[in-house]
Amino acid sequence: MPEEVARSIYRVEIPLPRNPLKALNSYVIKGRERHLVVDCGMRRKECREAMLLGLDALGVKLSDADFFITHFHADHLGLVSDLATSGARIYLNEPDATRIVNSGLRDAFAVAGSLHGFPEKEIDKALEAHPGSKYGPEMPLPFVMPRDGEIIHAGPYHFRCVTTPGHSFGHQCLYESDRKILIAGDHILDDITPNIQCWFDDWNPLAEYLESLNMTTKLDVDIVLPGHRRLFTHMRERIEELKAHHVARAEEAAAMLKKGPMTAYQVASGMTWDIVCDSFDQFPVSQKWFATGEAIAHLVYLEGIGRARTERTREGTRVWRLTDAQ
Repeated sequence: MPEEVARSIYRVEIPLPRNPLKALNSYVIKGRERHLVVDCGMRRKECREAMLLGLDALGVKLSDADFFITHFHADHLGLVSDLATSGARIYLNEPDATRIVNSGLRDAFAVAGSLHGFPEKEIDKALEAHPGSKYGPEMPLPFVMPRDGEIIHAGPYHFRCVTTPGHSFGHQCLYESDRKILIAGDHILDDITPNIQCWFDDWNPLAEYLESLNMTTKLDVDIVLPGHRRLFTHMRERIEELKAHHVARAEEAAAMLKKGPMTAYQVASGMTWDIVCDSFDQFPVSQKWFATGEAIAHLVYLEGIGRARTERTREGTRVWRLTDAQ
């Protein structure tokens, strides 16, 4: 059953079967005439059933619902194409909306995987197993792309869109300054760390994420409503923990490079992960993909602060090495 977490704001837990995240927190903000649903789960039967049961329990009709999607990952966006009715507003930030309509995205991922040393025979399997491929929305969708600072009215609230890139290209939170509420998506999670990946040469996601965390500390927040797991009140303390975590992960990546030049896949294979397997080779292919993407993000960050550099091998892969100053 939906749980009222603040006045007129209800959490509907959407299951994510066979996914380490376990469930998504979808938030329904009830209004007099229109309602706002924040994030909605993957495009799969289990998510659809849970969402429809939750909305029915709240007396919310889909014909009266608009949708705010914090970012373009399938566990937040995928189901919206099945839920939004004609005339519904679907809010999604412009950087994510622009990327998701790119029909060549899969090919770009495949090229990047090969470039960073991901085993060629496993690239197609990794992309086929990716939630975005299996459970993404039916496109195209008529996205409304809110700007940073734009106000969205929902129920008794006046939410300000706060752009917090890092976990995705243009991730957005909703902040209510009067009630000191932050609907955080995957920007800040309490008992797990948001995955920061990089597969594009024009992006330094970890640097942007750390900057976004610093900006978020300036908000006066009493309660955080995250995209996964439990709600929490200690936002600034959690931000410091997340910053320290990523600094430590960058140091771990740097320590791997002390052994010599490596591809991102090789760096990932030597880092520590919360996955119960005897070796990196035994990881599910989708988890190896996420791990490699996270390793790239930390290597790009090290490059950005002058501690690492890249070069191409004769085989066409990219290897990373510490700078001469290290």
